[in-house]
Amino acid sequence: MRQLVRSQLQLLLEQGNLEGAKALLVPVQPVDIAEAIEGLPESMQAIAFRLLSKGEAIEVYEYLDSTVQQSLIQVFKRQEVLDIVDKMSPDDRARLFDELPAKVVRVLLAQLSPKERQTTALLLGYEEYTAGRIMTPEYISLKENLTVAQTLERIRSLANASEIIYYLYVTDASRRLTGIVSLRDLVISLPERTLGEIMTRDVVFAFTDTDREEVARLIQRYDLLALPIVDREQRLVGAVTVDDVLDIIEEEATKDIYALGGVQSTKDNYFQTNLLTVARKRVVWLFVLLLTNTVTGTIIRSQEEIYSRSLPWRRLSPC
Repeated sequence: MRQLVRSQLQLLLEQGNLEGAKALLVPVQPVDIAEAIEGLPESMQAIAFRLLSKGEAIEVYEYLDSTVQQSLIQVFKRQEVLDIVDKMSPDDRARLFDELPAKVVRVLLAQLSPKERQTTALLLGYEEYTAGRIMTPEYISLKENLTVAQTLERIRSLANASEIIYYLYVTDASRRLTGIVSLRDLVISLPERTLGEIMTRDVVFAFTDTDREEVARLIQRYDLLALPIVDREQRLVGAVTVDDVLDIIEEEATKDIYALGGVQSTKDNYFQTNLLTVARKRVVWLFVLLLTNTVTGTIIRSQEEIYSRSLPWRRLSPC
């Protein structure tokens, strides 16, 4: 299906049928549109992306590979880029800025809205591969004296400004995490009950400097949709969502595949790496395997007489 969309989109663009290409993308999910755009020739990627509405373009942009994101930035006018980057979720924006040249990042960061500039700078201040680097600061935190009815009203007013609404985090006056309430628990509770009465106090969380692989394991172990992230004083500063964890698991699995093949994983695409470079990385491992097999074969041959004498005894021994 996705391959069909990409091939049809490319055909329509080659024919110059922009209206047909635009209509083709209307029922397609953003993640599939991103994959279709990535499969297009580079000269067509920007054309296809311009066919999207502003809201859809922002969502699709977050799913694109970083190399395609960078390529589009070079093509678009500055204001078009700012409109997209400013509306991205902070964790996705921080990930994009990680890949861009420092000069480009400085220009984009300086022209973001004050709120978005502050949250992005916050994320970029954490060490790479930590929870702080991949968390989103867009969450809903409330006080435990609020009633269920008041909380539902608050969610309605904050939902558009928050990436996470399926978990509500309860904090004290010092922003320390004291509990968590799922949207399900909230909906089935009586309107007059308080969050303090229905919240879970035994909260699974991670620190900002926790390794991102450990964050992924925690989300997987406890079957969570998001994991709250706190600083060393246990003040709530963000949350890591399950979609970010899936990206981490995929990246780590790719590294494991490279390792099994005797190739170090780098930022370069393995399939685009020079053949001589790949061979040089593999030759050491192949030599080790050859040497190991030679030694093993020599040992087995030297013990063949002992094995042959022991076989009749083994056949006569009881099971």
